[in-house]
Amino acid sequence: MNHPNSPTLPPNHLNIMGYVDESEVNGPGCRAVVWVQGCTRACSGCFNPASWSFEINQLIAIDTLAEKIASNPRNEGVTFSGGEPFWQAPGLANLARQLKAKGLSVMSFTGFTIEQLRAKDAPEGAQELLDELDILIDGPYVESLAIHSPTSAVSSSNQRVHILNPAFEHAISWASDQMEIHILKDGTRLITGYRGQMALTEIS
Repeated sequence: MNHPNSPTLPPNHLNIMGYVDESEVNGPGCRAVVWVQGCTRACSGCFNPASWSFEINQLIAIDTLAEKIASNPRNEGVTFSGGEPFWQAPGLANLARQLKAKGLSVMSFTGFTIEQLRAKDAPEGAQELLDELDILIDGPYVESLAIHSPTSAVSSSNQRVHILNPAFEHAISWASDQMEIHILKDGTRLITGYRGQMALTEIS
């Protein structure tokens, strides 16, 4: 199913909230991060409330984004966050396939549980995206269950880390309470990581 608030996107495009290269707090190693636009949960304490709206924010062609991510030799992989990545699962699966063909790893956060994503009423393309992931962190952020620990890969205790590719069994090296500040070429500051509030950034 598609969410009823989801806009119709041009073919082979994503609607994203933001993008950053060379993050080390959103998965193993040095990674690009794509924050998609649109989420229904409105979780208390959400890190990125600006991502809730399904309205068009930044449209980006999937091929262009794949080229951008792969062109930075420091990017070892990509992480999908949001917003809710699985409301744009077919497009992200396309992006994931292109990047995996170039040797990059793919990880995603989701507010769904993996069981919901494998159910018959899962968002369109959910299994297609799951098939491309090396790591999935599932479950909504629950403020009352928040974890403040330098050794936890999840932000609240209900969330789970699923290693979908055995090669990443020992790759859980990041901590959910870390933050990064990226200063972009135009002077925009982007904060990511635990409690990070995404500043909107344009992909040039």
